[in-house]
Amino acid sequence: MKKILFVCVKNSCRSQIAEGFANEYGKGIAEVFSAGSRPSGIINENAINVMQEVNIDISLNKSKGFNDLPVKKFDYVITLGCKDICPFIPADKHIEWNIKDPEGKDLKFFREVRDNIEKHVKTLLENISKITS
Repeated sequence: MKKILFVCVKNSCRSQIAEGFANEYGKGIAEVFSAGSRPSGIINENAINVMQEVNIDISLNKSKGFNDLPVKKFDYVITLGCKDICPFIPADKHIEWNIKDPEGKDLKFFREVRDNIEKHVKTLLENISKITS
C-alpha cells in the first residue's frame, strides 16, 4: 500500500476533497492522509456539500496539521496550490497540482474544483496501480 498525503494551507477544502476521492477510489492500493500548513480546524461546508453530491461523505473528517499525522514518511506528497507555504514533508515523490482555492467562492466554483481534483486523483491512482502491478 502506497502512503499518500494531500496538502493545502487550511486542510479544509482541496486536500479534504482529494482525500475523499483517494479513499473512495484507492481502496487496496493507497493509505490516504491530508493535512494543512495552517489548519483551520473545520471542514468547509461547501466542500462537504459538493462531495455529498457525488456520494462521498467527508463531514466527519478533521482539519489537521502535520504534527497530527500518524505517518511521517510518505510515498507521495501532493500539494494542491500552497506552493512556498507548505513545508517539506519527506516523500519518495513530490507533486504540485496547483488547484485554485475555492474558499469564499460559490458552489459552481467548488464543483469545478471538485471535478478537477477527481480527475487528478484518478490519474494518480491509475499510475500507482500500474507501478505496483
